[in-house]
Amino acid sequence: MATDELERSARPGLRVESHIFMAVAAFFVVATIVYGIFTGKTEPAGTVALGLTGGMLFIVGSFLWFASRRLAGPRPEDDDIAEVADGAGDVGFFSPGSYWPFALAAAGMLSAIAIAFWLVWLVVIGLGFLLLAVCGLLFEYQRAHGGGGH
Repeated sequence: MATDELERSARPGLRVESHIFMAVAAFFVVATIVYGIFTGKTEPAGTVALGLTGGMLFIVGSFLWFASRRLAGPRPEDDDIAEVADGAGDVGFFSPGSYWPFALAAAGMLSAIAIAFWLVWLVVIGLGFLLLAVCGLLFEYQRAHGGGGH
């Protein structure tokens, strides 16, 4: 019984979720190949849509797999022998409020309109704003070393 408990505590969390996303991604890749063979060149939009769906599911599955490698043990909700008190404490840091998502949406909208009308000068400006908004969102709570932060 003690070795079974040690095995459970050694398993990282999020493994089930990553396997589910990878399996569904593999299904969509196979569906893309089969759909592409049967429709040929008559229906490229469906083939592209299925392929992009499989690719996006693969991105989510690989993120969950990498995140599961960083976890020391299973999450309390995934552990069969966990107690209620195991889930107590800090869950993480959540932003109280930020304007960067609005800036990100506005820059994405500007870039999409510029690409739709193929205004190259506006595409360059929109992608510049998009890069600035992504960096602002990612580094919003970063503190410089040696500063007054904790």
